[in-house]
Amino acid sequence: MWNEITADPLFGLVLTLLVFMITVRINENIQKPWTNPLLLSTVIIILVLSFTHVSYKNYYVGGSILNDLIGPSTVALALPLYKTFHLMKHHARSIIISIACATVINTTLTALAAKFFGMSRLASLSIFPKSVTTAMAMGISDKMHGVEQITVVVVVATGILTSVIGVPLLALFKIKDPVAQGIALGGTGHAIGTGAAIGLGKVHGAMAALSIGITGVMYVIIAPLVAKIILGY
Repeated sequence: MWNEITADPLFGLVLTLLVFMITVRINENIQKPWTNPLLLSTVIIILVLSFTHVSYKNYYVGGSILNDLIGPSTVALALPLYKTFHLMKHHARSIIISIACATVINTTLTALAAKFFGMSRLASLSIFPKSVTTAMAMGISDKMHGVEQITVVVVVATGILTSVIGVPLLALFKIKDPVAQGIALGGTGHAIGTGAAIGLGKVHGAMAALSIGITGVMYVIIAPLVAKIILGY
C-alpha cells in the first residue's frame, strides 16, 4: 500500500508543495537566514525521504513536474525586465562591465579552489557553471565535458547559499542601491537568488533577472578560457 502511494507521481508533487508552503509560513514568522524556505524545504524533504525509506527515484516521479517548470519560470522573469527597461538602459554599461568582472573573478577562484583541493578533471569542470541558472549550467557543463549531475547539485547549493547569506552580506557591506543588489543576487545565485531579490523589490528582481542571462553568456565565453589557462583542460 505504502509503496503504491509513494510510486504515484502525486506523492512527490504534493510533498514538495506542502513542505514549501509550511516553510514559507515559518519564514514569515521567523525571519532569519536559516529559515529560508528553499533551505528548510531541502532539509525537511531529505529527512522525510530518509525516515520513510522512500527512494529518490519514486519521489522524483512527481518532483520532476515542478522541475520542468524551471524553464518557463525563468522566461517569465522577462516581465519585470520590461517594466524597468529604462533602468536597464541607463545602467547598461556598468551592468555589463560588473558582470564580466564578476564572472572572471568567480571562475578564477573556482579554478584555483579546484586546483588547491586536488579535484579530478571531471569534478573541476562540473563545478565551473555554479552561478548560472540550471538549464544554461547543464549546457555549459556538457560543452566543457563535465558531469551534469554534479553541476546541478552545485548550482542548486550555490543558489540556496546565495538566498540565505546574500541579503545579510549586502547589508553588512552597506550596499543599498537596488540595481547593485539585484545584479549581485542574480549574478551569483541565478534563479534562486533572483527569488530573494524579488522579495526586496521590483527593481531588485528585474536587475537580478537581467543578470541571469548576461551571466550565462559570459560564462559560455569565459569559463572554458579560465579552465584552459589555470587547469590546463
